[in-house]
Amino acid sequence: MSDIETVLAQVDADLDSSLERLFALLRIKSVSTDPAFADDCIACADHLVADLKSIGFDASRRKTIGHPIVVAHGGPEPENGDGPHVLFYGHYDVQPPDPLEKWQSGPFEPRIVETPQGKRIVARGSSDDKGQLMTFIEAARAYVNVNGRLPIPVTILLEGEEESGSKSIGPFFAENKDELTADVALVCDTGMWDAETPAITTRLRGLVHDEVFITCPSRDLHSGMYGGAAMNPIRVLSKVLAGLHDTDNRVTIPGFYEGVSELDPEIKAQWDGLGFDEAEFLGDVGLKIPSGEKGRSLLELIWAQPTAEVNGIIGGYTGVGSKTVIPSVASAKLTFRLVGEQDPAKVLENFRAFVRERIPEDCKVEFSPEGGGAQALQLPLDSPHLAAARRALAAEWGKDAVLIGSGGSIPIVGDFKRSLGMDTLLVGFALDDDAIHSPNEKYNLSSFHHGIRSWVRIIDELAKG
Repeated sequence: MSDIETVLAQVDADLDSSLERLFALLRIKSVSTDPAFADDCIACADHLVADLKSIGFDASRRKTIGHPIVVAHGGPEPENGDGPHVLFYGHYDVQPPDPLEKWQSGPFEPRIVETPQGKRIVARGSSDDKGQLMTFIEAARAYVNVNGRLPIPVTILLEGEEESGSKSIGPFFAENKDELTADVALVCDTGMWDAETPAITTRLRGLVHDEVFITCPSRDLHSGMYGGAAMNPIRVLSKVLAGLHDTDNRVTIPGFYEGVSELDPEIKAQWDGLGFDEAEFLGDVGLKIPSGEKGRSLLELIWAQPTAEVNGIIGGYTGVGSKTVIPSVASAKLTFRLVGEQDPAKVLENFRAFVRERIPEDCKVEFSPEGGGAQALQLPLDSPHLAAARRALAAEWGKDAVLIGSGGSIPIVGDFKRSLGMDTLLVGFALDDDAIHSPNEKYNLSSFHHGIRSWVRIIDELAKG
């Protein structure tokens, strides 16, 4: 039996014990957003430190401005390792379990539930993110139990505030940059394409946000006395917002598409072959027609194309009944999802110029002083780390991993790139029906079991160099 097969056999033989260790973690009420659970967050960090020490990691609980962070180091010293030095990230905090009456069992009383689709682990945090982070820890345990140590240098970073804003991460990175910098980051807080198809998230859209305030008359006016004479800021704002897209639904802001490239043919072909049901996706929210650029698939629109969206409009009287008023001010909140090499600062600058050009001479426009954003992130398709993960997942699941995108963003990945200069491999085993943040959150037993085995294979492939 080869070395890797011996480690995989250890994973299989130890699965019941792995579940017991996961259940012990799930019982800890590490709700980060509620101060009433502060001691539970500390207890959870201490539990993880003890567990990591038990398999040979140099682990410690680190004090922060908020909940503690767990840092652990294992494997050979980076300068002596055969493969890359990896930084694995997960978070031990969870969302509040409310509403409690919707749970079919106690949210912090984990259990296995038999379903027609297979066995499920049900508890708060089972999928987001305790079950996911334990897949990596259990993979490391199997390696240590078989070989005495990991084959590559591994740093583990477990956060306690992901569900409540990650306020401690920035300062912690600044203070511990040298200790945390590695060759590549591994993040497990993502999912699979379906229960039998693994996925690697290779692209995350960036984000720019802004708020526009248009003032026309110096005060609210009677619409009978001034209607037709005084400019209405809602009318001005409406024209500006309506002009953001052309008849093909492309964004009309000059320079908006600078840095946007066409999708790689391999990725496009893979996405086209996924059998994604666009009608069902939109039908679930009562729609039929995509709103993005014509000629693009829905997956392209949400994973690989930028957007300009109005998130809120305020102006005039919005209470019950009628008030015949021309308001003084109208405002809107907007966000722009970015892809490729789009520059957030330039997108913001160009948007504001677009608005200013459309404001009447005797009206004025102001913008939120907090406007700003983050650049999109994309793992290069020729990354050796990506190639290693693809080989590993194909070996475990018997099919190629789908290289997917994310319509949203994962802030920690941007922090890894900007603060530590690292690309990130996003490999997780959650499913769309895991009900994260909701009552009866679950994690498929197959996700947990094959997740552990997948990390064993990824570590093995990375160690081959």
